[in-house]
Amino acid sequence: MSRIVFLLKEAMVSLRRNALIVVAAIVTVFISLGVALTALVINEVFRVNTLAWQDGVHIIVFLNDEGDNGVPPGAHQTLLGEVQSWDEVKDAKYFTKADAWEEYQQIFAGQDELLDIDPTILPASIRIELTDINLHQAVKFRLEQQSGVVRQVAVASESIEQLQELSSVINVGLLTASIVLGVAAVVLIANTIRLAIYSRRDEVSIMKLVGASNWFIRVPFLLEGLIEGVVGAALAVFAVWLGASSIAQATTGFALFRFDVSQQFFFQRGLLLLIFGAVAGVVGSMLGLSRYLRDAEGTGPDVPTGF
Repeated sequence: MSRIVFLLKEAMVSLRRNALIVVAAIVTVFISLGVALTALVINEVFRVNTLAWQDGVHIIVFLNDEGDNGVPPGAHQTLLGEVQSWDEVKDAKYFTKADAWEEYQQIFAGQDELLDIDPTILPASIRIELTDINLHQAVKFRLEQQSGVVRQVAVASESIEQLQELSSVINVGLLTASIVLGVAAVVLIANTIRLAIYSRRDEVSIMKLVGASNWFIRVPFLLEGLIEGVVGAALAVFAVWLGASSIAQATTGFALFRFDVSQQFFFQRGLLLLIFGAVAGVVGSMLGLSRYLRDAEGTGPDVPTGF
């Protein structure tokens, strides 16, 4: 136990001696992993909303009012029955004008300027859930042939495709930036360790003279890199979680799109990022030590024999 405490103390001493460079390494890890986690959160938000649409209404058929424009009474129910008989349709429900007004009030609750309208202008509609979302074009074409009773056909799958394309572009950009910054973080940690070794070369020489093993000397530097990586990753997880939670709380009344991400998602991805930060810190330390590490009888520049 005393040996572990000694190694931890040595690592903390090295961190204090090179405080500015250590802070720079932590900030770089924080930014790179923060960007990476942000990309994952954006992807999760898009995924949740895409699934919500895919599991719900795929097509909304807005209808002309019965008795207007030559639409006969009962035309809505006739079309509903026809749609329900199609093989591509899993379920179809009829929304009256009253249902449309109730839904409108729920969506724009608290926005009085948008609620000040004539409810009768909202059309009745048929909400369709498909057996396969990829069939939306064929169903849309058949509905558009009912030009007398059908006013407009809105297909959610088109929005889903656009959402997925946008998600891909954002993810590629953010992940590319996070990779570049991640490499920079590893290099900076490596340089931090090199500076730490150089500043403590006399102490290392004394430790070798009294019989300290190579690994006993290396461990404090590895711990230093690990601490830098874990602290940077922890700050990234906390900052992204705080930002995502604030946005979700501020948009709780926005019914058209969900911005909330589950705590389980943050726990799982956060744990992975902490592990990645630790590994990045150790890898950076190993790179910093590599130019100096030699066999027990070897030598290295500015480093005592045997290190």
